[in-house]
Amino acid sequence: MMSVFVGNPMKLSAPAEEVATFFAKMLDHEYTTKDIFRKNFFKDWRKEMTSEEKSKITDLNKCNFSEMNEYFKDQSEARKQMSKEEKQKIKEENERLLQEYGFCIMDNHKERIGNFRIEPPGLFRGRGDHPKMGMLKRRIRPEDIIINCSKDSKHPKPPPGTKWKEVRHDNKVTWLASWTENIQGSIKYIMLNPSSRIKGEKDWQKYETARRLKKCVDRIRNQYRDDWKSKEMRIRQRAVALYFIDKLALRAGNEKEEGETADTVGCCSLRVEHIKLYPKMDDQEYVVEFDFLGKDSIRYYNKIPVEKRVFKNLQLFLENKQPEDDLFDRLNTSILNKHLQELMDGLTAKVFRTYNASITLQQQLKELTCPDDSIPAKILSYNRANRAVAILCNHQRAPPKTFEKSMQNLQTKIDEKQNQLSAARKQLKAAKADHKASRDDKSKKAVEVKRKAVQRIEEQLMKLQVQATDREENKQIALGTSKLNYLDPRISVAWCKKWDVPIEKIYNKTQREKFAWAIDMAEKDYEF
Repeated sequence: MMSVFVGNPMKLSAPAEEVATFFAKMLDHEYTTKDIFRKNFFKDWRKEMTSEEKSKITDLNKCNFSEMNEYFKDQSEARKQMSKEEKQKIKEENERLLQEYGFCIMDNHKERIGNFRIEPPGLFRGRGDHPKMGMLKRRIRPEDIIINCSKDSKHPKPPPGTKWKEVRHDNKVTWLASWTENIQGSIKYIMLNPSSRIKGEKDWQKYETARRLKKCVDRIRNQYRDDWKSKEMRIRQRAVALYFIDKLALRAGNEKEEGETADTVGCCSLRVEHIKLYPKMDDQEYVVEFDFLGKDSIRYYNKIPVEKRVFKNLQLFLENKQPEDDLFDRLNTSILNKHLQELMDGLTAKVFRTYNASITLQQQLKELTCPDDSIPAKILSYNRANRAVAILCNHQRAPPKTFEKSMQNLQTKIDEKQNQLSAARKQLKAAKADHKASRDDKSKKAVEVKRKAVQRIEEQLMKLQVQATDREENKQIALGTSKLNYLDPRISVAWCKKWDVPIEKIYNKTQREKFAWAIDMAEKDYEF
């Protein structure tokens, strides 16, 4: 049993101690410095305390978790220092669990399950300044879990002395187990692995829908442009919102319950305070400045010139409104989605994101790829094309904590390699001088060896320099989100085949499993 310092060391009951350890493990994280996090944690921690503990622990600021924190740091260090044999034993046990719980039979096919481990209890973090951060995520027990399987299947048995909440047989859904988490009341699922046949089919359908949009997008764009002149305000608002969804890849919005999360919005739920209009800015006319929190509390900030009629309509929408009023007060997601369905079967705001992301990648790859470039330089071009998509979709991230250190390490390697190159060039020069004087075969071979050494070091240096450029340019952009969710993988596979870039350089093993259907289908001349 661990102690927490409340003036003096104090032994805690098991439930209170466990929740205290969740806080202690996060002591070095900025979350534990935030008032809302600390307030929510302390409130939920006190619920786990005995009456005696409650009477003594009345102020979180008087509690000292440093001893617990040191204990977990020591545990972490001990894991790093484990012998090869100990690590192998853990690896074998994980493999045994995978074979026992990590597969199921669906439609007579053995399929890999995504993540069969339920998230352990801990403290809720959320995104941005989430009002519920710091609250206790409770342990999920067998009685909380619904198992979904066919009637004649052999389903997993609950631990002795427990039972599942329910065993159902619903073949209209793809999840295998579900439960409701206690923080936001959302349902969590255990699903098939992304590499499964059914997931691959859904992925394929998603990109085929986006390709269908490509065939009719000009008609849709012409229609919403005509609608900017409509006599009905609701149609004008709908048309301007659709323009933003198309041009800026904004999400539709209105996707959360009131008060459930931080103040995040999408296109349909934009308020007057989220935009500013500038008739002229930096030699550009009709500029709109956006500033709001989007999905996952990621800030969306953009200054973009728009068409004159869009600008005039926005001025009209803003008339006689307060900052907290809705920009599109005659529009919501349901109205917009119904209209999108009328424009094209299966059309949603997300289809526009998928279409614009994929078409942007394809165009950028054509512009940026140089046939004579080395493989590292071509990969840099690919990442730059991917980054253009990530910027379009506002896929940001905070720079990794280790970023500066890793860049310093990389720069050290570059400096060392430049010194090696300088030395190798001097040796080549000396070898050439020696050969000029002697003109024998031995000195000629020495020149060739030195020349190859210089060439090899030049290639290694260029690879490191490209790596440094790539890291610097991507430090605040999350490339993975668009690559996995919005970019038709057949574009990337075809590009790899066309320019002889190993597919492993673009997709890791897990991603290759997810996109196996695309790797099998794509050709060098694939067009989205």
